[in-house]
Amino acid sequence: MKKKVLLPLFILSLIFMAFSPNVQDKWEKLGSRKVDYGLDKDVIQVGAHEGAFTKLKIQVMGGALNMHKVVVEYGNGTKDELEVKQNFDKNSGTRVIDLEGNKRIIKDITFWYDTKNAAKGKATVIVFGKH
Repeated sequence: MKKKVLLPLFILSLIFMAFSPNVQDKWEKLGSRKVDYGLDKDVIQVGAHEGAFTKLKIQVMGGALNMHKVVVEYGNGTKDELEVKQNFDKNSGTRVIDLEGNKRIIKDITFWYDTKNAAKGKATVIVFGKH
C-alpha cells in the first residue's frame, strides 16, 4: 500500500520542481549607494561570497541621476566598462546588461555620475545581479 502512495507523490514532486521558479532565475541585490549632489563616483563592493553572475540591472530610486560610466571589476582583476550612459529619472532603471564570458565573480562595481542639482532628493543607486 505504501508503494502505491509514494510513487504518485514522487512524480507529483518532480512535476512541481519542473514548473517552480528556479532560484537561479531570481535577481539578487548586490548593493546600493545613496549618491551625493554634483559630479562624483561611488563603489559598491560585492565580493566572492555573493557568487558568480551573468547579468546585471541598475535601478535608481528617490531622485534623478545622469550616469556617465560603470566599471565592473572581477575577482581575477579584469575589468569591463559597461555601456550605461543614461539619464535616469526618479525610480527608473537600465535594461538587462549581459556580462562577457561565463559566470563571473564580481569584486566591485564603480559608477561615475552627476546630478546637476536637478534632483530634489538624493538618488539611491541599486545594483542587482543574476546567476
